[in-house]
Amino acid sequence: MNRILTETVRIAATALMLSWPLLAIGAEEPLTIEKTIRLVRENHPALKAAADDVSAADARITQSRSAYLPQISASAGYTYLDPVSEMSFFGSPMLKFMPNDNYEAKITAKATLFDFGKRGATVDLAKTGKKTAEHSLEISQRELSFQAVQLFYGILFIRESIKVEEKEIAALSKALDFTTKRYKTGAATRFDVLSTEVRIAGAKSKMLDLNHDLLRQELTLRRLTGIADNLPLNIQGSFAVAPAIHENTGLVKQALEQRLEMQLANEHEKAAQQRRSITMKDGLPVISGSTSYGVTNGLMPDIYEIRESFAGSLHLEVPLFSGFKTSAERQEATALMHAARNRKFDTEQQVKSDVEETAHALQTASEKITTTEVQVQQAKLAAEHARARYENGMATVLDLLNTEASLSQAELARLQADYACVINSYMLKRATGEIFW
Repeated sequence: MNRILTETVRIAATALMLSWPLLAIGAEEPLTIEKTIRLVRENHPALKAAADDVSAADARITQSRSAYLPQISASAGYTYLDPVSEMSFFGSPMLKFMPNDNYEAKITAKATLFDFGKRGATVDLAKTGKKTAEHSLEISQRELSFQAVQLFYGILFIRESIKVEEKEIAALSKALDFTTKRYKTGAATRFDVLSTEVRIAGAKSKMLDLNHDLLRQELTLRRLTGIADNLPLNIQGSFAVAPAIHENTGLVKQALEQRLEMQLANEHEKAAQQRRSITMKDGLPVISGSTSYGVTNGLMPDIYEIRESFAGSLHLEVPLFSGFKTSAERQEATALMHAARNRKFDTEQQVKSDVEETAHALQTASEKITTTEVQVQQAKLAAEHARARYENGMATVLDLLNTEASLSQAELARLQADYACVINSYMLKRATGEIFW
């Protein structure tokens, strides 16, 4: 028995050792921008809530279609009457026309036969409501995906900025060592040492701020994607984006056709028109019918016998006066329809403005990449010369510190231009309605 138990433990331990590398690899799987967006779409509760809204809208379509079907119900009842109608003919015993105990059980079907198309308009309104819910879901997917894009590349930007600060601190620390040696030999002053230490302290303070921003953005990204806190956030990506050049006219046309806000504005206008159509039919006649089948007593000649019964009826209802409610509802529906048209026009203008502004921002960011790259090369060359001049006693420590700071600023400016170019590329896709999620 002990031998079997020992062998089982050995096999289990071996299986765990073999599976551990696979688990580690799965935990350290690179997190690309595509995977980040996919995790947001799969795990964010707001998208699940929006999907439930679509299901609820679909259920409302079924509810509105139920008006075309008969409403069937069953009922049963007992009634005791006393006194009841009775009569005697020429001294004969009293003859009852209905019993004291009355029983009834029946099945009734009621249906609207004609209502001037009000039921159809109600169904159309419910269908429009479903399309509106679907567009709202897509907008939520787009906005959360764009937020994930901003966080993803924001984390990359901060990590690269930290590297720049680390490189600056390393260069300043090297300069501090050299300045300290010169101070000990009398070739430098205490002011030179303190100036370098102040620059190092300032760079370290920036590092603390960057690390805090990095932690904050990583926590937000984990919340969006549903990644657990104990799993590594192995983000893999770059700022290598080649923005395409488009004519603003073509982009605006594409945006007006594909932008989700425009589709949502169209559905809102359609819904307002359908509501007005329904209110215009509220004051029209409605023809309905009903039929019932059941059993009851109280029928001549034997009022105590339970017998089958059938009834059918047609009903015409013509509204005459509703206290001005119908006219007020029509005025309200007309005003809401005009408001929906104005909001649609405002959305069109906003879409055009977004496209033009984002296209210009992308073009500016692309030009800045070229400019900042030249600045970085010039700053690197200036820093190399300043270091050599300082080591040979031909430049002051302030000259060295200023060139190191200029190099750091140039590299950060280039990172900022790269980040702006990537974000504006996604913003242009978002503005034109192009699907990136």
